[in-house]
Amino acid sequence: MMRRSPWATLAVLALAQFIVVLDVTIVNVALPHIQADLNFSAESLQWVISAYTLLFGGFLLLGGRMADLLGPRRVFVAGLLLFGVTSLVAGLAESPGFLIGARAVQGLGGALLSPAALAILTVTFAHGRDRNIAMGVWGGLAGLGGTLGVVAGGLLVDSLSWQWVFFVNVPIVLALVAVIPVFVRDLRHNADGPRRFDTAGAVLGTAGLLAVVYGVVRAEPKGWGSAEVVGFLAGGVALLIAFVAVEARSKAPLVPLRLFRSRALSVSSVSLALNGAGFLSMFFLTAIYLQQVRGDSALDAGLHFLPMGGAAILGAVLASNLVQRVGTRTVQLGGSVVSVAGLLLLSQADATGGYATELLPGLILFGLGIIGVGVPAQIAAVSEVQHHEAGAASGAVTTMYQVGGALGLAIVTTLSITRTTDALAHGDAQQQALVEGFQRGLLIAGLFAIANVLITLTTPQIQPTSEQLTEAAAAA
Repeated sequence: MMRRSPWATLAVLALAQFIVVLDVTIVNVALPHIQADLNFSAESLQWVISAYTLLFGGFLLLGGRMADLLGPRRVFVAGLLLFGVTSLVAGLAESPGFLIGARAVQGLGGALLSPAALAILTVTFAHGRDRNIAMGVWGGLAGLGGTLGVVAGGLLVDSLSWQWVFFVNVPIVLALVAVIPVFVRDLRHNADGPRRFDTAGAVLGTAGLLAVVYGVVRAEPKGWGSAEVVGFLAGGVALLIAFVAVEARSKAPLVPLRLFRSRALSVSSVSLALNGAGFLSMFFLTAIYLQQVRGDSALDAGLHFLPMGGAAILGAVLASNLVQRVGTRTVQLGGSVVSVAGLLLLSQADATGGYATELLPGLILFGLGIIGVGVPAQIAAVSEVQHHEAGAASGAVTTMYQVGGALGLAIVTTLSITRTTDALAHGDAQQQALVEGFQRGLLIAGLFAIANVLITLTTPQIQPTSEQLTEAAAAA
């Protein structure tokens, strides 16, 4: 039998994960062009982001379970193909509903391929130095995808069109599918025992979250007390209660509820959800502000985000070193405070101030702070669970990050649009009204970061091992 190079396998897996992460940020700089071309309303535009993150987070744990039972390579290929096909469909969309639907299914594809790829990686590399290097590369390339996404998106939009932020995935997916049989082993699953998929849990949880987010979004045009808004919010809560009931009774639950008896895991889950809310909200609002208020091209907007990405990379290095010296809670508290400072600085930007004075300091601080929270929270999340349940714990907090981001984005966008609408009604110019909405939105995101400061005070102080640092880098 032909011997496959594990490093070639890593290259295939990391490139697949790279495009999954890339698709969160690459779309942001294209949003104003998508809005103008497809006639998105201000409140519905966020669904281009939220549909992807909600389905990705909602089905991530089911994807991991499917990889365990059906074989990770099979699920990896299925997820990759689904991701590629829906990328093509998204680029061909001619209406808001069509694009949102494609983005939702694209998120489902990511939820299948991402945990399957990580499962293949952990089996391919033996425990020790090689696996640590592989995990570091995996986590680093995933983070790089987020940073490069804004520049790649801007370049594609300015030189071609917004459709190419989706089309670019297609040739990459085709190339990966072609080389997978050569470089990735077909790891067979253990057929002993019944195969149980907690599909009901995944559907209930995701449907409940979608209903809650939709209710929040509709609050701006309809009012919080309208029958439509109240109905969707109540229905969403009922579905989430049903999700918890199903998980409690399931013999193969997506989320073993006993894990949340761990204070470190529970607090970390809330902290990462707030972190995701702040990050997605800031990214969404600032991408639109740069282009619609300051007049940036898509590429200029992407380049203006780059210092934040560089700060996040630096923050990851600093956080990884500091947690071993001063502990997770201290680093996480520092990251939360820096995030608050970054968002408050950004919230003071107006239409005329210089980028270097009004935006750059806040972007750098926020980039440092968001990672300063994420790294120690990921480590703390798995610190008190059994080793064989570390994967489930890591999956749970990753899901919380995605879900928190989508819900936070809905709240921030709704309140931001309300402020813009009120300003226009009082006779403000459109540019000034957009500035006021942007400023309010970032102040609300700042409240999420302040809540994170308070939450962090309740988390245990942990001195992690080198192995825990490596696992956190891969899960981030």
